[in-house]
Amino acid sequence: MTTATAALGARTLVGLLRERGFGPFTGVPCSFLGPVISCLEAEHPSEYLIAANEGEAVALAAGAHLAGRKPVVILQNSGLGNTVNPLTSLCHTLRLPVLLFVTWRGRPGRPDEPQHELMGRITPDLLTAMEIAHEVLPEEPALLAERLDAAEAHMAATGLPYAFVVPKGAVAPYPAVPATDAGGPRLLKRAEAIAQIVGAMDPRSLVVATTGKTARELERDFDRPENLYVVGSMGCASSVALGVALYAPDRPVVILDGDGAALMRLEAMAAIGRHADTGLCHVLLDNEAYESTGGQPTASAGVDFGAIAVACGYRAVADVTEGDALAAALRAAQVTGGARLIRVRIVPGSDPGLGRPALRPPASAARFKRVIAS
Repeated sequence: MTTATAALGARTLVGLLRERGFGPFTGVPCSFLGPVISCLEAEHPSEYLIAANEGEAVALAAGAHLAGRKPVVILQNSGLGNTVNPLTSLCHTLRLPVLLFVTWRGRPGRPDEPQHELMGRITPDLLTAMEIAHEVLPEEPALLAERLDAAEAHMAATGLPYAFVVPKGAVAPYPAVPATDAGGPRLLKRAEAIAQIVGAMDPRSLVVATTGKTARELERDFDRPENLYVVGSMGCASSVALGVALYAPDRPVVILDGDGAALMRLEAMAAIGRHADTGLCHVLLDNEAYESTGGQPTASAGVDFGAIAVACGYRAVADVTEGDALAAALRAAQVTGGARLIRVRIVPGSDPGLGRPALRPPASAARFKRVIAS
């Protein structure tokens, strides 16, 4: 008779790494490793560096290695594609070893969301193709300590990265830190902001919603053929929307973006600004958190998205916190025309019973194409 192995504690994992001199830690959150980030933020905040995308995290870690540190990169395997260039043409070329913890969303035989299916199948093969030695994360502390030593020896001998692949449930939850009331005006919930946007926009608007809870809440409350739900491909919704706006110019286009997504692909704002004559309204719902993966902070609190948009060439920007102001800004943007940014400060949180999109991604895209063609 065999017994199930208890999940590894986040504090234990962080402790084993720190005992061996590993740090700093950087990356983009995944719920599978959310407890590790929560532990770092609570107990070793100076050792956790927020990155906007996984490629940035690898490059940052490479720099930390050059400065004498032993960096660790944390990422969801859906973001492994973002790391291919720096892992293969930076770390491999310059022989800069970094330790990777890559989660295994979409692991074959384990139910998951459609956007994780392909990457789940190819994650081990992709690491192998990049000549990155890897193994599944051991959940027993003594074995993990042994394998960390082996990983460190491998990196020292080869100058190449090493990866631990982290399945669902491998790391136990970390005790939640109670939220504190910062005071100030009451901010909208995301669902409330979406309601204001849908109520104020031109009914003919094509709406492109970013991945995560934004797309899920839009579908639940306001599903319509003119909506495209961009599940996965974090950060790409704004570029998708620009492509739609450029080649379907007779329809107004609204992007429902998020702060984490916008930061991940910030270059999209430069392209939107370069084509500022489109009827594109870029609504950025900013709760300063990666809410879908557990509420870890983004870097948006220190970012002036409005100034970036103006510098990139957007026609106008607005920064709002209230429903009436949001509705007014949306109506003004669509009446006046041209690329506009509306940053909406919202509070983290959503319905605990919020489901996944009922419409399969290919059906969502096909329906959206039919609307544009009609």
